[in-house]
Amino acid sequence: MKTLNLIEKRINRALAPTDLPTTQRRNYINVELDAIGIGLSNTAANFLPVFLTRLGATNSQVGWLSSMPAITGLLLSIPLGRFLQNRRFIVPWFSAARLGVISAYALTGLVTMLLPPQWSVIAILAVWALATLPQTVVSICFSVVMNAVAGPAGRFELMSRRWSILGTTTFISVLIIGQILRANEINFPINYQNAFIALSIGGLISFYFSSHIKLPPSEVRVELSGKTLREKVGDYLHLIRSDRPFISFLYKRFVYLSGFAMTGPLLPLYFVKDVQADDGWIGAITGARTLALVIGYWLWTRQSRQHGNRRVLLWTTAGLGLYPILVALTHQPWQIVIYAGLAGIFQAGLDLVFFDELMKTVPPEYSATFVSFAQSVQFIPSIFAPLLGTFLGDLIGLGPALIVAGVLSLAGFLLFLFDRRQSAPTASAAG
Repeated sequence: MKTLNLIEKRINRALAPTDLPTTQRRNYINVELDAIGIGLSNTAANFLPVFLTRLGATNSQVGWLSSMPAITGLLLSIPLGRFLQNRRFIVPWFSAARLGVISAYALTGLVTMLLPPQWSVIAILAVWALATLPQTVVSICFSVVMNAVAGPAGRFELMSRRWSILGTTTFISVLIIGQILRANEINFPINYQNAFIALSIGGLISFYFSSHIKLPPSEVRVELSGKTLREKVGDYLHLIRSDRPFISFLYKRFVYLSGFAMTGPLLPLYFVKDVQADDGWIGAITGARTLALVIGYWLWTRQSRQHGNRRVLLWTTAGLGLYPILVALTHQPWQIVIYAGLAGIFQAGLDLVFFDELMKTVPPEYSATFVSFAQSVQFIPSIFAPLLGTFLGDLIGLGPALIVAGVLSLAGFLLFLFDRRQSAPTASAAG
């Protein structure tokens, strides 16, 4: 009996801090279990461009799969943020939008079963074009909901738990699904169709647990009638500009992420064309980075408690900024596996600290408005930086282009380093 009680206590402690109020603790657990569903959908996301390629999609069509969410987000983040700002209960929008996105994997399998093969690529792109709308809603709601669940003192704790579960789920399911697809490759495209439909169960898991998150109703701010569109835009911009810490963080993050986004297409091209790594080495590079993420979430939560957020911010921006430079200086796959593992650790800390630092600057009463603006700004480098990266790769070579990307990210690190507002160590976000 004592052994069972001890096991139960350890499970409860592993799921959520035991000193939280009952409702907040249940929210923690729902957020963590929701991550299992998202981990399954992330598995499908890893195989979606491969499926398109095997169906005969061109490079530009595969590129559109990545660009469409950023384009929609850039166009609609701000108006959707204004809409969500006036919803008293944001959780239903979050869980329903997430279900809509993950359902697109099931539709991907179904439309390719029902339509002639020559229409498959266009049909898939059409499905994911429609999915960009709920994707944009999720990108706004996610930060608002997670911040409300965690509170100012618990963001590191909550997100490290969630992303560790998500990463572990994705890593395990990618290995399993990859072997199943390989064993049934003779049955293409049925093997992929079945995999997408099966993995879409993650949407039901996510919807069930995320819809059970309980948050107090938000205050709805009614705008004065009679104002012209120009006056409304002026009020909106004045509200954003008046928050100087928010603007300061945003432009530093913009510089950093511009360099980071440049590496998106450059790294796989460099692995294949310059390093001439085979699929085994590329899988090892991806696996090393994924596993390191899980370790990194735990590590940086401890570092934040001991040393504060500022050190985590500087260590992670510097460390991840060096990754493309180190890769560009070698043609040895085994060295890149090591660098990728280190990059995964730094990326985990960057995910945590960027989320935490952003939410520190956001007024709670205007969360959806400010988060949507931040998302809109973030989509700009997501669209244009990869194009700049491939242009430089053609112009000066893939290795030198990776170095340029790394230098740009390190410029963002220097902006954070010499930020006078953060010259003193900040309190730990993890409490």
